[in-house]
Amino acid sequence: MDNKQWSDELRAELLENILPFWISRTTDTSHGGFIGEINHQMEIRAASDKGLVLNARILWTFSAAYRYFPEVNYAEIAERSYRYIMKHFQDKEYGGFYWSVDYAGKPSELKKQVYGQSFVIYALTEYYRAFQTDDALQTAIAVYRLLEQHAHDQVHQGYIEALSRDWKPTANLSLSDKDLNEKKSMNTHLHVMEAYTNLYRVWTSDELRNSLSELIQLTLQHIIDPDQHGFRLFFGEDWEVKSDHVSYGHDIEGSWLLVEAAEVLGDHELLDRVRRVAVDMAQAVYENGTDNDGGIWNEADGGGLTDANKDWWPQAEAMVGFYNAYQLSGNASYRTAALNAWHFIKTYIVDKADGEWHWGVDQAGRPLPHEPKVSAWKCPYHNSRACLELLERLA
Repeated sequence: MDNKQWSDELRAELLENILPFWISRTTDTSHGGFIGEINHQMEIRAASDKGLVLNARILWTFSAAYRYFPEVNYAEIAERSYRYIMKHFQDKEYGGFYWSVDYAGKPSELKKQVYGQSFVIYALTEYYRAFQTDDALQTAIAVYRLLEQHAHDQVHQGYIEALSRDWKPTANLSLSDKDLNEKKSMNTHLHVMEAYTNLYRVWTSDELRNSLSELIQLTLQHIIDPDQHGFRLFFGEDWEVKSDHVSYGHDIEGSWLLVEAAEVLGDHELLDRVRRVAVDMAQAVYENGTDNDGGIWNEADGGGLTDANKDWWPQAEAMVGFYNAYQLSGNASYRTAALNAWHFIKTYIVDKADGEWHWGVDQAGRPLPHEPKVSAWKCPYHNSRACLELLERLA
């Protein structure tokens, strides 16, 4: 498939399937904002909480979409999301943003999960990039400073997973019931880096530059396993490794986000190191995490595959991560791997009946019937971003 045909298919997928689904099926006309959960059978779970990550990712998605395709309805959804987050999720007393609110918009989980704060920075920055709303930028900067003041580990570097509502230490650290209750994680650091990268595009302060540089370097030093060329997942406060699991989706996603961070930072020596590491990470996923059908398995450990399902988001990230490795190395096998990921997505992941993408499929390619279509974690950011990234790169 040549670049033009691939671009045409990606554009159609984004503009005719993904974005229309979120506009037409997820706006909450009864209570404002967006519906918190819709199951795989497209039944609305009206009483479900509304998650910060879902709402921030919707804000990022429609802000980014508007920058590329300045349609009025994308601006309307972005503004709807921005207003709802600022009104219902923002903690006016202690700063930062609640982890979740109930269906009516009342705070339900008050802790300051650093992962969630990061997505607010990421989304508010993108909203500012699209619409030049200064309040959004100033709020993003304020959240950055709160993280540096309260969550940054001054002794060992990096960021603590979570704090209480008033930014005090908490024993309730884990991001979800699938995560270990440890002080630090790869996942949080990856998305703090992603957020700080976006913020540095529009606010090139020395303090942020130092923070972003530290994040890239500690990722190279502590988070990436130099022998396996993949991410370690969980850590103690002093970076003692607490897990031997491998997340192929995070590895391929992180490979290109690291390069993006170093490019935006503009440190050429660091960028050279990161580019080499990124290709090694992509190669490891290509060899160990990719099925014959082009799909990416979820997880493994030292003994082999632990989750052979193929969730939607690793497939989206595989397109970008493999294509990024092709751009860096010139090795055409990575372009083929990215294209195979797209073929897998079209064949198995795109929901041709109800729109958007299935959560994932099992080893036989059957959609997972008990996973939601919309939830605190099932959001439009991975697939929308993959389409936008590939459209830019293919051009």
